[in-house]
Amino acid sequence: MTAVVVLAATAVLSGCRQWSGAGGSGGGAPASAASSARSSGFGAVFLGVDECSSFGTTRFTEVPCTGERAAARVVARYAGTVSEGPACPATTDFVLHVSEARQDHEGYACMRKLTPPHPGDPGGGGGPRTIVGDCVYSTGEGEVRETSCDGKGENEPEYEVTSAVGERGDCPASTALYVQLGGDDPVGCARPV
Repeated sequence: MTAVVVLAATAVLSGCRQWSGAGGSGGGAPASAASSARSSGFGAVFLGVDECSSFGTTRFTEVPCTGERAAARVVARYAGTVSEGPACPATTDFVLHVSEARQDHEGYACMRKLTPPHPGDPGGGGGPRTIVGDCVYSTGEGEVRETSCDGKGENEPEYEVTSAVGERGDCPASTALYVQLGGDDPVGCARPV
């Protein structure tokens, strides 16, 4: 059996960037927490698609999805690194970076919690991607961070991303802020809340 180690659990709650009206851009750095895991022997691949993990502050383990320790399900699993690989599905709650003892098995798992709240849902205030329906607030340094649209987050929402388009010129006239989203429609059109 191959030894498995989870390198880091990343719950990117604010990975969006604001594009200024003058053409400049700011960058947001993902938040990450160090973590490790032990293989529990389920499945041929540690945390393969549709398998479940437990939650913990320092360890994540693969557990049966029907067990009481199950907390999140793998919705997608990719080889390589998040920055070089495909984006996780839009409503992913958090990402686990996984590496087996053999280097050719380094990858990441896109995770969805088994029970609400889901920070990756539109307006949920987190997740590794900013999507239509999410709210953001200005950090004051040319960038924005995601926050819960219901106002229950640590920061009050200032703008809501109402649509995603290919270019800024495709945003409605009511757009007050452009947010970098990535993907096929990389420009988020946001209006004040």
